[in-house]
Amino acid sequence: MSFEGSTLVNWPAFSQARAELGAGFVRILGYFREDGVKSVASIEAAMRSLSAAAMVIPAHTLKGEARQFGAEPLADLAEAIETIARDCVEMQDTPEEALEHIVNLRPLFDQTLTLLEREANPIIARKPVAGGFGRRAVPTSFGEH
Repeated sequence: MSFEGSTLVNWPAFSQARAELGAGFVRILGYFREDGVKSVASIEAAMRSLSAAAMVIPAHTLKGEARQFGAEPLADLAEAIETIARDCVEMQDTPEEALEHIVNLRPLFDQTLTLLEREANPIIARKPVAGGFGRRAVPTSFGEH
């Protein structure tokens, strides 16, 4: 099943990243998952403590990694958070302005990651074959083995 109709991922950019990364693509997507989960949690914690400075690096990291996989809406949201956070640091202000963006961050990250992982690892539904390797043939009539 393809998710190419989704607007959460720029599929040509995704395909280019897949081609460029080759055999390492799935592993690097795994790093994106790990780093993204940490970045989102760090951004949320920074918001709870009203620390703009603590938002900058995880938002910057998430932005760059999302763009690498063509996850443009996620990258744009992370960039908006990063920009607000940098401005707040410069103005010595708290980042309340970023709250609405941060509330949307985790759901967007989760939806985007689901699409990326499904497209990277498509599950092929296969009908089990009776008597196939590792399966015992089921007799169709009495006395058949």
